[in-house]
Amino acid sequence: MSKDFIAKRLDKIKPSATLALAAKAQELKAQGKDVIGLAVGEPDFDTPDFIKNGAKAAMDKGQTKYTPVTGTIELRKSICEKFNRENNLKYTPEQVIVGTGGKQVLYNAFMATLNPGDEVIISAPYWLSYPEMVLLAEGTPVVVETKPEQGFKLTPAALEKAVTPQTKWVIINSPSNPTGAAYTRGELKALGEVLKKHPHVHILTDDIYEQLIYDQFKFSTIAEVVPELYDRTLTVNGVSKAYAMTGWRIGYAGGPAELIKAMSTVQSQSTSNPSSISQAAAVAALNGDQNFLNEWRKTFQERRDLVVSRLNQTEGLHCNVPEGAFYLFVSCEGMIGKKTPDSKMIANDTDFANYLLEKHGVVVVPGVEFGMSPYFRVSYALSKETLAKACERIQTACQELASGNQPQLKVNGVKPR
Repeated sequence: MSKDFIAKRLDKIKPSATLALAAKAQELKAQGKDVIGLAVGEPDFDTPDFIKNGAKAAMDKGQTKYTPVTGTIELRKSICEKFNRENNLKYTPEQVIVGTGGKQVLYNAFMATLNPGDEVIISAPYWLSYPEMVLLAEGTPVVVETKPEQGFKLTPAALEKAVTPQTKWVIINSPSNPTGAAYTRGELKALGEVLKKHPHVHILTDDIYEQLIYDQFKFSTIAEVVPELYDRTLTVNGVSKAYAMTGWRIGYAGGPAELIKAMSTVQSQSTSNPSSISQAAAVAALNGDQNFLNEWRKTFQERRDLVVSRLNQTEGLHCNVPEGAFYLFVSCEGMIGKKTPDSKMIANDTDFANYLLEKHGVVVVPGVEFGMSPYFRVSYALSKETLAKACERIQTACQELASGNQPQLKVNGVKPR
């Protein structure tokens, strides 16, 4: 098959780095190597039994047929109740769409709205799929770099500077993948004041990590904080992260009915409806007792604190303490320019990530994939025992790099053995 057979639009697109790294880790494990994967953003908890029972009950009732493209009316009503109960946002079922994961919902939104030349403001570091989806939809990603001392958050001044007449969307991801940073109510209000001045700009808020917040942080979403933006905000969420349902593939969004209808048109010609059984499980998740989340949050916070402490004690590494999600975005600037024991130069964060994997059996994602270097992302959605072992390996790796660059002293003109 000739290269010309493949669509040219794919020339701009990179495959998912996290999935590629996960596959590489599985390959090494299959070869008998001891590998710890800190790359994939997937809770290690099992889906709660009451959610599984909701799926089983649906199967027993024969709910195994097609559903409406936008999702069952039962699920869309449950989503409306969730938005009202937890976010003070009022949507009707006609303003809600259910997709095969949050990623499809985002993709549908871009495909339904972007024309060549339309711009989408994306703050870096960003979830690595945002710019790729914008490019697939023939839009133009406009990347705005944030600063660690500002918590990796988009500031009103930076937003104002990035807006042009071609801007169609700005993406807000809170808590963030990859940094775990979450916007306070005041910070969202300040961004909203800028956006109110630019009525042609729409807001896509990705709230998929909403339930995973720590240290009594209060989650807010922008259409709740700035009601004037309600009519041009798409509020995206899902059950994957909060309910350990990544494999069930259910995401959803609430927004203007006209936008939801356009997204439904895209979905009707691609996947049609999400799995009917997964939708029944999502109903059980949203309507069930949410108290188990308190224990999960406590566990995640303990894991976060463990890894933050261990990595911040490691010479050459530094990370902020995130407000939510289950990621750390770790600076490895102190390791750049060092040499490995076999005299290979660590020139960038990709080299550092490869060194951790190949020499110490730890999988992390280099920051370049998220639009910022020299960093790497760690997922702490693993047991404390596994995380402690991974941190020990990372510390050993950094010690090797540091010692490999120390001058060897001579004793009586002879280097010590």
